[in-house]
Amino acid sequence: MGRLLVKIATGPENPTRVALGMLVAKTAVGAGHTVDVFFAGDGVSVLRPETLDVGHGIGTGSFREHVDALVADGATFYASGMSSKARAISADSVGGLPVMLVQPDRLVELVFEADRVLVY
Repeated sequence: MGRLLVKIATGPENPTRVALGMLVAKTAVGAGHTVDVFFAGDGVSVLRPETLDVGHGIGTGSFREHVDALVADGATFYASGMSSKARAISADSVGGLPVMLVQPDRLVELVFEADRVLVY
């Protein structure tokens, strides 16, 4: 099996695109691939519990259902520390979601560790 990095840089203003990225990640991890999901830019706003609970893409599903399935199946979540700080998102504000707030060098490492990278 392969390793997939899904980067979500789109924020909740485009829920269909966000949910599509999560759906693809969920599909890959369900098929046995190792999946890392990296939230950056406006995408970190999706990590707020209130946004996860109401976010839903047209034909692409619920943010909360996708994230819960990804967590259950062992996907790893990262968020840009700089983007998070700029949007007042911290480890305490994501409702217990297992997300690591990291610097750009970790994103670079993840890109080179992945077999494929998708950006939404």
